[in-house]
Amino acid sequence: MKLGIAKESVEGERRVALVPEIVSSLVGKDVEVVVESGAGEGSGHPDDEYEEAGAQLVDGAEAWGADVVARVAVPTKDEISKLKSGQVLIGHLAPLTSGETTKALADAGVTALAMESIPRITRAQAMDALSSQANVAGYAAALLAAREAGRFFPMMTTAAGTVKPARVMVLGAGVAGLQAIATARRLGAVVSGFDVRRAAWEQISSLGGRPLELDFLEDLEDENGYARPPTEEENEKIREALAEAAAKQDVIITTAQIPGRPAPLLLTADAVAAMSPGSVIVDLAGESGGNCELTEAGETISSDNGVKVISPTNLPSEMATHASQLYAKNIENLLGLLIDDEGALKLNMDDEVIAGATITHEGRIVNDRARQVAGVEEPAEGNADGASAEAGGEPAAAEPADGAPGEDEPDTGARS
Repeated sequence: MKLGIAKESVEGERRVALVPEIVSSLVGKDVEVVVESGAGEGSGHPDDEYEEAGAQLVDGAEAWGADVVARVAVPTKDEISKLKSGQVLIGHLAPLTSGETTKALADAGVTALAMESIPRITRAQAMDALSSQANVAGYAAALLAAREAGRFFPMMTTAAGTVKPARVMVLGAGVAGLQAIATARRLGAVVSGFDVRRAAWEQISSLGGRPLELDFLEDLEDENGYARPPTEEENEKIREALAEAAAKQDVIITTAQIPGRPAPLLLTADAVAAMSPGSVIVDLAGESGGNCELTEAGETISSDNGVKVISPTNLPSEMATHASQLYAKNIENLLGLLIDDEGALKLNMDDEVIAGATITHEGRIVNDRARQVAGVEEPAEGNADGASAEAGGEPAAAEPADGAPGEDEPDTGARS
């Protein structure tokens, strides 16, 4: 089997789908790896490292022509046009938000596996790119907030006096949120956290944070471990409680998202107006509408009272070296299900992980929710229809957060 790694084309995307260490491992399993020249430069991996790992350096056309193509960001229409029927594409594909991408992949006859749609089951944890990239995003968000806050995070005792520690509140205690809590605590801040799932309150405490426990709110965790959308009445009460807590904070990091839906509004303009001048909000949910009413995706704005609202759109790319390392391991683990002992491609559509991750196959959209988003009414024949949520009958969280452009997660507590 030939595996191709093409250079990422999205502006600002510095990650790469495979790092040299993983290339070496795959070459040792009789996989032929071809890498487009320059693909790893943004993540600190020059061409010679790939050559030493056993990869062949090629141009973009040959990389896109491999049996299997692995990438990070959602492909453009031009990139999809480079693929031919029967090829396999692995990467972030935005199945819950980009119906046009899904239709283009089906029309091209490509078997497309979305990293966002890896089933939330134990044996698939090592392939969970949403969680690996959300970890990076949460860590980077805390560092970004510390840099922009203009104040110390830890308590400082000096000859000139004692400086109180910063007060940081994190909204959403999924993977990104919990990492933000842990990082802010390591930096010395006094940290509180909020999530609508009561199971997350204990996780917040375990990291040294103080959970904001809203006793009027029932547990909103669904049977799959995700946060269900609150009712409008519940939302109003949540926003009122968060506004009161926000007025006491120096920094707020928001990570709350709901798969395939607009991000919940948690901080109103009035809540921001009650915060102290110089406070900072880092909203990781900007691309799905934002958790703050003032958020503008990809922008940094200042409110009328001097609160800075920052909405980065691809934080994992800012830490491309380790983000790529983690993502490459996710890809390698998924490839372990797609190749046999001789390194040949073997698609087993009866495997629940492969079935759950597959969005298009043999010219059809084979995932129920992806098909709905794409506006295709014809029932699909094949692997994902009728499968349970755990087995991948619908894509997992769309975050980013979580970590790919246009995706995910950062999260609501979707994955813990």
